[in-house]
Amino acid sequence: MERLFGTDGVRGIANEMLDSMLAFKLGKAGAYVLNKMARHKPRIIVGTDTRISCDMLECAIMAGICSTGAEAVCVGVIPTPAVAYLVRALHADAGIMISASHNPFEYNGIKFFNSDGFKLSDSIEDMIEKHLDPLHEIHIPKAKGENLGRKTIMNEASGIYSDYVKGIAGSGLDGMKIVIDCANGAASNIAPELFRSMGAEVIPINDSPDGMNINKKCGSTHLESLQRCMKDSKADLGLAFDGDADRLLAVDEKGGIIDGDIIMGLLAAEMMKSGTLAQNTLTVTVMSNIGLDRFAEKAGIKLVKTNVGDRYVLEAMLEGGYSIGGEQSGHIILLGSNTTGDGMIVGLKLAGLIRRSGIKSSELAKTITIYPQVMINASVNDAKKNTYMYDKEIAGACSNLKDEFAGEGRVLIRPSGTEPLVRVMIEGKDRVYIEKKARELAELIERKLS
Repeated sequence: MERLFGTDGVRGIANEMLDSMLAFKLGKAGAYVLNKMARHKPRIIVGTDTRISCDMLECAIMAGICSTGAEAVCVGVIPTPAVAYLVRALHADAGIMISASHNPFEYNGIKFFNSDGFKLSDSIEDMIEKHLDPLHEIHIPKAKGENLGRKTIMNEASGIYSDYVKGIAGSGLDGMKIVIDCANGAASNIAPELFRSMGAEVIPINDSPDGMNINKKCGSTHLESLQRCMKDSKADLGLAFDGDADRLLAVDEKGGIIDGDIIMGLLAAEMMKSGTLAQNTLTVTVMSNIGLDRFAEKAGIKLVKTNVGDRYVLEAMLEGGYSIGGEQSGHIILLGSNTTGDGMIVGLKLAGLIRRSGIKSSELAKTITIYPQVMINASVNDAKKNTYMYDKEIAGACSNLKDEFAGEGRVLIRPSGTEPLVRVMIEGKDRVYIEKKARELAELIERKLS
């Protein structure tokens, strides 16, 4: 049977795959497994984003938690990184975030954090999933009488998190004018006031969630409205969160996009100068732009590259003792500050860097030259999608392109984990040329692997 937990918890269309019964069972099984590990009555933090389905799923999860005798602490609408922080700050045994991140409102998800604020390991997720099976579910004891769990509501949770973020943000933002796109999500009630409290003049947009407009043509996946606002407002910087505020992308004063690669490069270079870049290393995925490679090389920053996914980035950071890592998408982890991607912290750090430099955001972003990047999907036989590296003609075409680019371009072939596709990504200086080469390579792969 297909594993229920994906790379970022359990996710699906709310009230279809992810219904209240499944949420109840996840709350119950999660609390039971964590109770066995903690050997005491667990206390579990539960937060949500702004989706209409969060009310239904939150009630179901809390019922499952309380049915085992555990305590469910409701912190309401709050960013995912806030849940990760609150678990540690409040000495809780676990955290649950109800969110589908950057996905449309009809989707939702349930992700767990352990007592250290990290996402659960595969082995613990497997234990929880095993206890969803009716054969194992019957072994979960039902608390009765005085042993039943309780739900508590913590209204001050957002303030606790905001105070923490302000404390580690560094310098103030006096004199800066910042547009903040809240994606009609979890950032809406926190980000504008947080940046104002740091001294910035704030123009909030997409900060009126109605349960159905989260991520709708806004936020980090749809930067167009922020770009338009930047041109009209004459602001210094634009910041765009996703629905649960664990990702952040930026827009400069001219409307240019400052993606995750640029943000990571700028922050890592500043950390390098201050002596806080652990091992002088930045952790990125194989999808990061070759322009970041060139910048890092000049700055004396080592790059460690992982498979795509923040889980793999975090694993490499913990194993190597590195302090910063992330993805092009804006999911950036600063391990000295939080245990997961945190858009609030990254946004404040970026704004502070720009203010201290005295350089316009567009000029600062130009210090990292991002090469054009083209990706084309090749449709193949699913059973053959992992065999591309053994085909001499495909390997030869890739080798020829590598020699032709001579370090000024890159070819990356990656099979999809869920579909019968092979993704062809090529970077180079000439977009028209790399589009032509990407199509040719994709057609070759389809012909050979269909």
